[in-house]
Amino acid sequence: MADALFREIWPTLHQLAVRQLSRERFVAPVSPTELINELWLRNLNRGGWKIASREHFYAIVAVAMRRVLIDLARQRLALIRGAGQIPLSVEDGHAATISSEHDLEQIVSIGVLMDRLQKKDPLRALIADMYYFAGYTFEEIAQTTGMTVRQISYRWNQTEKWLKKRLSD
Repeated sequence: MADALFREIWPTLHQLAVRQLSRERFVAPVSPTELINELWLRNLNRGGWKIASREHFYAIVAVAMRRVLIDLARQRLALIRGAGQIPLSVEDGHAATISSEHDLEQIVSIGVLMDRLQKKDPLRALIADMYYFAGYTFEEIAQTTGMTVRQISYRWNQTEKWLKKRLSD
């Protein structure tokens, strides 16, 4: 039964992973399959999630994928800054994979801000995760949350302004 369920959700998990990786292309050289496997190892196999609907499940998955990518960005920043004690040089072939330390720092910053937003306003954090990270439309988010499209749009605009202001600081 678990295999059948996994085969059913795999295409959507893969689509979410592709979307996440396209936005965070400097995080780590991982494939969508590797991201899903890491997600599975860190979160899904533990269980304990309270899932209200299919859309809610995928929103939770998007949040978990974002956290995996943030952890990978932190690990890469540590390596870039020498905490990993691995020398990086052009001869090692690392120059192409470490495209931008600034991009990694921004990903980590977004992760920290999303954690702060989650504590401050979990609903706005959920909307941001579903809209930006999972790629849901306002209509789909409204169906999942029971809010109106206008309420979702308003909260997203507030959240976007809040994130941009803090990222520019």
